[in-house]
Amino acid sequence: MTMAAEWAEAVREGAYRRSTRHASLEEIGFIHLSDVEQLPRVAAFLYRDAGEPLVVLELDSDDMLASGAHLVWEDGGGEEFPHLYGQIELPWVVAAWPAGFGADGDFASPLI
Repeated sequence: MTMAAEWAEAVREGAYRRSTRHASLEEIGFIHLSDVEQLPRVAAFLYRDAGEPLVVLELDSDDMLASGAHLVWEDGGGEEFPHLYGQIELPWVVAAWPAGFGADGDFASPLI
């Protein structure tokens, strides 16, 4: 998940290099990912107050791993989360789904 503007910048630059909200891959060392079940909790925790359009990047993990990407499931506060040690290459992105929070405060995306 990311800000739509950050995704648009990644498309222009040829790769996505944000670790998480307000932090770059260079600052953190990996990109925080989540599986579809984790997504609503992560979105609420990190992006509820974003105030701008969001997108959920759906990645092809088979393509990612076949290319030699370093993907590791690691503890993130008592729960295992996938961490990508490197940038997200554009061909791995199956779709960039619009996302956001409804008037009821619930997270919504066509992906879930």
